[in-house]
Amino acid sequence: MFSSNRRKTGEHYEQLAAEYLGRQGLILIEKNFSIRGGELDLIMNDNGTLVFVEVKYRKNQQHGHAAEMVTRTKQRFLIRTANVWMKHQHLNIHTTDFRFDIVAIHNSGHHIEWIKNAITEG
Repeated sequence: MFSSNRRKTGEHYEQLAAEYLGRQGLILIEKNFSIRGGELDLIMNDNGTLVFVEVKYRKNQQHGHAAEMVTRTKQRFLIRTANVWMKHQHLNIHTTDFRFDIVAIHNSGHHIEWIKNAITEG
């Protein structure tokens, strides 16, 4: 039951993030693309740039900022998963414009922070 509630909570905040980014002009392409060992919360288009979005939620910042939860290991999984998604779409990672963003949500959705280019492939 815990994981079901956790998944519902995740879906709620992912939807909130998608709507927020939509109001900023981004277009949703896909939600929750997953492979073994990785998942992309949102894949969006920002004026021709693919944007792989990691959504992180924290009730408050008492134990740190939501974006701090995206560790170096998590970043590697996101990059690998994005590369697989692009291959499935027949996109060349060397010629396709893309970036990794984080949407950090705090205080039950009352504070949304969009961090562009939060993850680099290096």
